[in-house]
Amino acid sequence: MNIQELITNKKGTIIDVRTDIEFEEAHAKGAINIPVYDFAESIEEIKQLEMPIILCCASGGRSNQAYRYLSQLGISCVDAGPWTNVYHYQTKK
Repeated sequence: MNIQELITNKKGTIIDVRTDIEFEEAHAKGAINIPVYDFAESIEEIKQLEMPIILCCASGGRSNQAYRYLSQLGISCVDAGPWTNVYHYQTKK
């Protein structure tokens, strides 16, 4: 499945890797917030989530960083880029 299909079919877990403050301002429906700088201490929590992990942030830079990190650990994940992409897929009819 591609990213749009994963989101449309509600597969996997959406993780928004922005800061807590950015996440509180606005985020995709159902997303959880684990800032990219907290990933090292959150790996066990992340491994327990429904796979694949769908990563998003503000512009795509931090989600790509998180994608590369999780991929190196063998965790199934995709980089969705900006959280607004995820939101758009969720609201598309």
